[in-house]
Amino acid sequence: MKPEFDYGDRVRVTRNVRDDGTFPGKDVGDLLVRRGSIGTVIEIGTFLQDQIIYTVHFLDIDRIIGCRQEELIGADDEWNPSRFESREKVVATRSFAIDGEVVVPKGTIGEIIKVLRDMPGGVHYHVSFPTKFLCIPEASLEALPPGTAVPETVAAPTEAEES
Repeated sequence: MKPEFDYGDRVRVTRNVRDDGTFPGKDVGDLLVRRGSIGTVIEIGTFLQDQIIYTVHFLDIDRIIGCRQEELIGADDEWNPSRFESREKVVATRSFAIDGEVVVPKGTIGEIIKVLRDMPGGVHYHVSFPTKFLCIPEASLEALPPGTAVPETVAAPTEAEES
């Protein structure tokens, strides 16, 4: 396990960082640093001996945050901003079919599982819909309108349900 970044390196956070209950004066879930923000590595450590954690000072908001290695890229690396973030609910703007059979109808609500910024054609997302887990281009999704009722669970089916 070797650190990708060093002390003094400028880094960009690739996803919103929210309070997990360890940041003083904030509530769990409060936004601490917005994705795309740039900071400077001031300390490097580990968590549970299998994750590298960087202490990053975000000067523009004067906040020091612990970030996992997978949440960071070099400040000068290519950055493709995304409209959505992990765990956000979205709506399919078109139907999706596999072998000619519609598996996700237009208007279906899904949940962003992962943001893929380096796909050909732009940003894509792994989206969990009630019946399928699909890779969807950003242009095929809309934000869930405010006040929309969300099903209790928006999750991909288990193997038993797919059979």
